[in-house]
Amino acid sequence: MRRLAFLFCALASAAMAEAPATLRPFATVENAVVRLDDLFDGLGERGATPLGPAPAPGQRLVVEAAQLAAIARLNDVAWQPSGGGDRVVLERPGRALAREEVMEALRMSLQAQGVEEEADLTLQAFIPPLVPAAAFAQVTVEQVIYDEQTQRFSASLAVTAEGMATHRMRLAGRAVITHPVLVAARRLTVGDVLGPEDVRLVRMPASRLRAGSAERLDQAVGQALRRPTGVGQPLLLANLSQPLVIERGQTVTMQYDIPGLSVLAQGRALEGAARGGVLPVMNLGSRIVVEARAIGPGRVRVETGR
Repeated sequence: MRRLAFLFCALASAAMAEAPATLRPFATVENAVVRLDDLFDGLGERGATPLGPAPAPGQRLVVEAAQLAAIARLNDVAWQPSGGGDRVVLERPGRALAREEVMEALRMSLQAQGVEEEADLTLQAFIPPLVPAAAFAQVTVEQVIYDEQTQRFSASLAVTAEGMATHRMRLAGRAVITHPVLVAARRLTVGDVLGPEDVRLVRMPASRLRAGSAERLDQAVGQALRRPTGVGQPLLLANLSQPLVIERGQTVTMQYDIPGLSVLAQGRALEGAARGGVLPVMNLGSRIVVEARAIGPGRVRVETGR
């Protein structure tokens, strides 16, 4: 009886080993190696047998019937082509390396060549390489060459990640020197007094900037415009002035400073003026025109000798 039971188990095992394998027409390969069970189902532990390198991340590999038959024969897999149309498509997921990862490594390498941290970097015909979808990629920039006169650079990029061979490519572009500049955040008209919301600080290529451009908020906020400025246009210091506290034709209070005496009178401003500016004012009582200094909204001081 024991002998019969043993014989039955042996026959059952042989039948299982000889059971035909099922072809997998499409498979996603997550690792760097193609294994036997990426092509055939029903192999059990033998399915882990490595066959060769997987496609590069983001690529696919087609295994045709003749090659499948050869693989099955070499690995004792019970499978035969059904008529020539059999094939397996192996696809390996990949992700494009983030441009920011490359730019960060490139910027650090260029700084070692004397390029300022705030330089505007541009790349020519850059196509991000693909890496395994779930892998951590390490980016290295080598052989950096920078021409200060033309602001052009070239470098070699090396990308390594688990499950892929090191990918190398050439980089080329420009590192444009930039400077901070204040630009109009909205359309501004003559006489507008600038507030923090009316301007914004940006960086622009030095070659595009005019001499005398405002570079700090404190140079513009609280100042009045002498010329209209469109959105995004740089603000020039020459076009900024203190806001008027006296308008042309405005009735003002005139303060006469006489030693030991202060006299007030009504006058009419013949010109506009900012605080501290000197303007002609006509005394409405005497009709005499004198020069006075604007000391506040609607107030001027006629100083001794004026």
